Amino acid sequence: MSVLSRLRRRATVDGPARPADPTPEPRPDGPALDPPAGPSAGAAAVDAASAPAPELPLGAEDPDAPIVPEPAGATADDAVAGGRGRRVRTVAAWVTTVAAGLLVFAVLVAPNRLDQLGPGAFLRIPVEGLVAAALLLVLRGVARRAVAVLCGVALGLLAVVKLLDMGMSASLARPFDLVLDWVLLDDAYGFVRDSVGRAGAVGAIVALVAAVGALLVLTIRSVLRLTRLVARHDRRAVRVLAGCAAVWVAGATIGVPVADSGTSRLVGQHVGQLGAGLRDREAFAAEAAADAFRDTPGDELLTALRGKDVIVAFVESYGRDAVQDPEFAPEVGAVLDGGTRRLAERGFHARSGFLTSPTAGGGSWLAHDTLLSGLWVDNQQRHLSLLADDRLTLNGAFRRAGWQTVGVMPAATQPWPEKSFFGFDRYHDAAGLDYRGPKFNYAPMPDQYTLATFQRRERATPGHAPIMAEIPLISSHSPWAAIPRMLDWDHVGDGSIYRRPTSVAVNPKDVVGRSATEVRTGYRRSIEYSLNSLISYVETYGDDGLVLVFLGDHQPAPVVTGENAGRDVPITIVTHDPAVLARVAAWGWDEGLRPGPSAPVWRMDTFRDRFLRTFGPQPPAGPAAPPSPR
Repeated sequence: MSVLSRLRRRATVDGPARPADPTPEPRPDGPALDPPAGPSAGAAAVDAASAPAPELPLGAEDPDAPIVPEPAGATADDAVAGGRGRRVRTVAAWVTTVAAGLLVFAVLVAPNRLDQLGPGAFLRIPVEGLVAAALLLVLRGVARRAVAVLCGVALGLLAVVKLLDMGMSASLARPFDLVLDWVLLDDAYGFVRDSVGRAGAVGAIVALVAAVGALLVLTIRSVLRLTRLVARHDRRAVRVLAGCAAVWVAGATIGVPVADSGTSRLVGQHVGQLGAGLRDREAFAAEAAADAFRDTPGDELLTALRGKDVIVAFVESYGRDAVQDPEFAPEVGAVLDGGTRRLAERGFHARSGFLTSPTAGGGSWLAHDTLLSGLWVDNQQRHLSLLADDRLTLNGAFRRAGWQTVGVMPAATQPWPEKSFFGFDRYHDAAGLDYRGPKFNYAPMPDQYTLATFQRRERATPGHAPIMAEIPLISSHSPWAAIPRMLDWDHVGDGSIYRRPTSVAVNPKDVVGRSATEVRTGYRRSIEYSLNSLISYVETYGDDGLVLVFLGDHQPAPVVTGENAGRDVPITIVTHDPAVLARVAAWGWDEGLRPGPSAPVWRMDTFRDRFLRTFGPQPPAGPAAPPSPR
């Protein structure tokens, strides 16, 4: 503002300028008049200086700000340009302030699940914001700024936690555990690397770190900016705060959802995870100590399966939705029903039911732990506690009873600590399977290759010792993009045949940019492929000495099932020996490879004991399995 314009503004506000000396000029015809009685001019000036400054209108310029003289030679055009620049800066300042307010408000009221995002989620008054604003109004100086910085940091961390919750809810159908889930970040990196390549995974990490840092900076600066605004217009801020508080109290009283305290509940839930984890560790130790089969001699275990090769195969992401959701059930059901007929022509029969998995969307190892140990392993802490225990697993029972136990892990591309716990006699990881073909996104090799290599190495030798094998199949793992084609078993070889384009049924170039419909279609096709691989394996290599148990490890991610889907997975037992099926008749499972909607549902941790009792020396007896958690 130029000197001339500043003087004009003062003249407009205060009236015409008057002489500084209050003594009146003498009249030409008489003595000077005395000044009026009353307080002296000096006292008036002191009072004026000590009075509080009037609150400025929002956005108004302070008329008492120091006058900055214009540079020499300034022209009228320069004055116009300067005024335009000031207007631009004023608008930019207001836009920044509004953006800061929206960011703070959004972080406070936003839900921590993607399915809850919507306009209604933001029609809230967060009580945490009211409390913080009141505190900042009371404080002064350095204390106010320090608390504002702390509030900004807390707000940034809250945003990060909500984003982590959103990611976990979308992938594993549960919130992020601030105590136990950090180890999963390494698995997430491996998944991204195997899906889009190392460069893409590194780029994703760099972008993620930069985004978190930028978010913290933005929240801190936003809170500081709003704090300065509140301090400058404290009387208006008090009135606005009082009005919002009255609305919040009224909403809470009559039950209107405008009164929001979701952030406090969320923080309380995550803080409570620490104590819950400590209590759960003790509860799990007590559960693991109770084992009815801990001291059972080997000659009393699994007597009804003597001489059989028993394969326990997990089908990745094979959940109840695959056989009952109208979008998948017709095609997947056709594969299962057709397989039931083809196997029956070769003398094989099957029974199917459901198990409730401890996990959903991912965390396959938790399902493996639960099925094989007979313990409910639904978090990483329980998993690590199990590995430190000497629990008798299902494969451990087979080993004690005289079987050769084999682990076939096509997804194990790094050292696998669980190998020593499960105690396999022989172990084949991704490197040991000697695959020479291309990867299929996350899957290092096709399921048919895994089964063909297992057959060649473990079952092809006549007169081999009975084998119990655990085989987690991986072709139906997300992102459900590249899907192999079923080949003649004699042509699988070392896998190099999969380099031919004709060996790939589906191979979209853009894994990231697919629509939700394309993702679900890819999921269905991958499940069909994995099931066809198992059915064809039994058709090709099955005999009277084979017992196959195959099941899903968990339901797929919510992008496939939708939110709030159950955790049931199908389980099927296939055998050529009628005596084996006679043993499981008491289970009440449905005939065939596809369980119906009313098929029995057990908790997955009950399977080990039920299986050992059923195929032990005595016929199955005892109470029914406990109800499945919902």
